[in-house]
Amino acid sequence: MTRQGPRESGRPRAQTARGPHPILAGAVEFGLQPALLAGALLVWLPFRERPEIYLAVLVAAQALLAVLERRFAARRDWLQERREQLANLALVAGFTAFAGGAALLYRSGLAEPLAALRADLGLELWPSGWPLPARILLAFLASELVWYWIHRSEHRFALLWRASGHGVHHSFARLGAINFNTNHPLEALLIVLPMTLIALLFGAGEEAGAASLLVAINASIVHSNLELNAKGIGWLFTTNRHHFRHHSRVFDESNTNYGCAAIVWDRVFGTFEDGPTREVGIGPTEPGLWQKLLLPVRQPSDVTVAP
Repeated sequence: MTRQGPRESGRPRAQTARGPHPILAGAVEFGLQPALLAGALLVWLPFRERPEIYLAVLVAAQALLAVLERRFAARRDWLQERREQLANLALVAGFTAFAGGAALLYRSGLAEPLAALRADLGLELWPSGWPLPARILLAFLASELVWYWIHRSEHRFALLWRASGHGVHHSFARLGAINFNTNHPLEALLIVLPMTLIALLFGAGEEAGAASLLVAINASIVHSNLELNAKGIGWLFTTNRHHFRHHSRVFDESNTNYGCAAIVWDRVFGTFEDGPTREVGIGPTEPGLWQKLLLPVRQPSDVTVAP
């Protein structure tokens, strides 16, 4: 199935109708992102010894965002049809399975060598005596720094763009919270790597799990079809206005805002850009599901954002 891309996104707030519940819409716009990030951590803390809490919190966040998108969609033309939702869920399920496998592969193959390397080089640098919130923030920022350079490289080198299947994530003409994990399964090998390195090379513990949860929740938020405030929180955390810019069909706009969760590194390294985004996707039409999966080996001739 092919689809013409949307005409604009990231519209000024004055053009966005808040409907019959302006107070609630305002609360969503200004309070949703900080409340959801803080709430996820508060739910995680008492149950952090139970690995299933990560998935439970993420599913709950996705459900909440899906409900809010239906009620307060920033773009009604971005609301996804049932068939499209099922295809996206299939991609998310496949990617999640591969990501879990990649994480186990890395841990089984790298845990002992990296622990030995850490001991040999005296890399016992992780501040295990810091308060847990400070360690979570450090793990979050450190992993996002690693991901920033991986992600930027995907957009810089054509071979890595193709080999990772990163074009799949950029191929959607309509974005919603579910798109946080609509990646090619091959890209799981890169996406799970940053936090794995922070945990295994530097010895981060439970804070790595909490930081991973923050990354996943914020990635859901920055793909959501909602009008959200980008000021204040947007100095450290990526907002959906920033990330829509990264999904732009315009090559120069797409090569900005590489931090999917922490926009601060784009500010540091000069790749931050703000502004409305007219169309998202990789070209004039959106590839179908099988075309998406074949993007590493067969790319449409009208792609506008590939390196």
